[in-house]
Amino acid sequence: IKTSLQFLALRREGNTVDAKKQRSAFPPNFIHSLDSSHMMMTALACRDAGLCFAGVHDSFWTHACDVEKMSHILREKFVELYNMPILENLLEGFETSYPGLAFPPVPERGHFDLGKVLESPYFFN
Repeated sequence: IKTSLQFLALRREGNTVDAKKQRSAFPPNFIHSLDSSHMMMTALACRDAGLCFAGVHDSFWTHACDVEKMSHILREKFVELYNMPILENLLEGFETSYPGLAFPPVPERGHFDLGKVLESPYFFN
């Protein structure tokens, strides 16, 4: 359906999901969801700290006088996000939604110290 603002596609009964497209689309969409979660966590923390915030995809903006504060916040929120059991939660959700399917185990976490992100001058610039 074409409207003055957008094009809408409606699902009709009988249309099946293209499993191949779903398999290839899931990984990048999942990563984008993590990126957007990081941005939202940063935006909320900036608001709570009294900073102006704007952003698009992986570009975060604030006033020049607040860049250092925002840089600290976005690092903290990155560490907070990736310390969560993201893959474990994803697997649990899949197992709950699709109880008849077998899923591979979550890979072991590596040894990277996420805390190093807090001191990295080039982590996000």
